Amino acid sequence: MQGNTHIVGGITASLAFAQFSNDNPLVLVGAGVIGALLPDICHRGSKIGRTFPLIAKLVNTVFGHRSFTHSLLFLISMMVLLHMLIPYRAISIGIIIGMASHIILDMCTKKGVKLFFPATVSIRFPLTTKTGSKVEGIVLMLLSMLSIYFSYELIVRFIDAI
Repeated sequence: MQGNTHIVGGITASLAFAQFSNDNPLVLVGAGVIGALLPDICHRGSKIGRTFPLIAKLVNTVFGHRSFTHSLLFLISMMVLLHMLIPYRAISIGIIIGMASHIILDMCTKKGVKLFFPATVSIRFPLTTKTGSKVEGIVLMLLSMLSIYFSYELIVRFIDAI
């Protein structure tokens, strides 16, 4: 999936979580966007890879693309690290939710992800699409519509609380 789809996926997942959470939804969404981009630090052409080219090159050289940074091992490692370093829960949760949404979206592509890294098997859903395809455009549209719906629900909940 492309960066814009990952960003909207992170927003949607964070807003969905905010429906059941007392965490600040704005913090969740902001952190969710960062988390949604983070797994592609292994790809120098990605939005985050272009921002941090030396780190992207190093991670890609060591692990390759869609391996360690798209795995449960990376997700769990980041959970532990964020829990130790960031005292504000909404930031940590938002980043993890964004990362999880990224991995799930990349499992919708033909290449899949190395979810169980260091095992080399690629995991993908039975129905896949090509990155940048018209189907991805439809997924982006559906995620955008869900984001609007979840935002509306949060606004209504906020107004009712006043």
